[in-house]
Amino acid sequence: MIKVALADDHKLLRNALATLIDSYGDCHVIMEANNGKDLCDLLKYEQPDVAILDYNMPEMNGYECAEWLKENHPAINVLMLTMYDTELMLIKLLQSGVKGFMKKDIHPTELHRAIHSVMTEGFYYSTYTSSKLAGFFRESKPVPFWEKLMSEQELSFMRLVCSEMTYKEIAQVMKMNPRTVDALRDSLFEKLEVKSRVGLAMYSIKHGLVNI
Repeated sequence: MIKVALADDHKLLRNALATLIDSYGDCHVIMEANNGKDLCDLLKYEQPDVAILDYNMPEMNGYECAEWLKENHPAINVLMLTMYDTELMLIKLLQSGVKGFMKKDIHPTELHRAIHSVMTEGFYYSTYTSSKLAGFFRESKPVPFWEKLMSEQELSFMRLVCSEMTYKEIAQVMKMNPRTVDALRDSLFEKLEVKSRVGLAMYSIKHGLVNI
């Protein structure tokens, strides 16, 4: 019997998943949590074989929880429920110890296969996910890593952020509306998990987007 833990702040979806998983006969949901922090607390009493985490959760999201599990309970196989499937996001989740990715509309049979796959093979990647990752690393000629992760517009913005220009001046140089530049900045804050212009600049320097 494979012991499964669920962490998702949407109670209806979580309950539906628990019912579905229990119906397989060889899997049993032993704990349910509203967020990553609650799940970590529950692990004091019992440990699952597989943890299925939603990426978007309050207090401790799926990425943060996966990192914590990798550090504190590496034997737990982590599957992530996420609607984000950019190459950058998938690579970040792999680095955090996630063993597989699933969309929330995954077919019941595929969910069962995913649980068994991480238990027997140590990973689960759908054909779609595998194709995205393979395409990311397979190129006919070498391409700088960050050129694959960001659009040309994002790369240009990141370089300009490291200058002394204001956001308004950056908008003029990029021939964009200031509000569009603000939206681009906020998107990069979320994608790169930084909170300020200084954070963006430090990220650019660290990964070689600009030279100092």
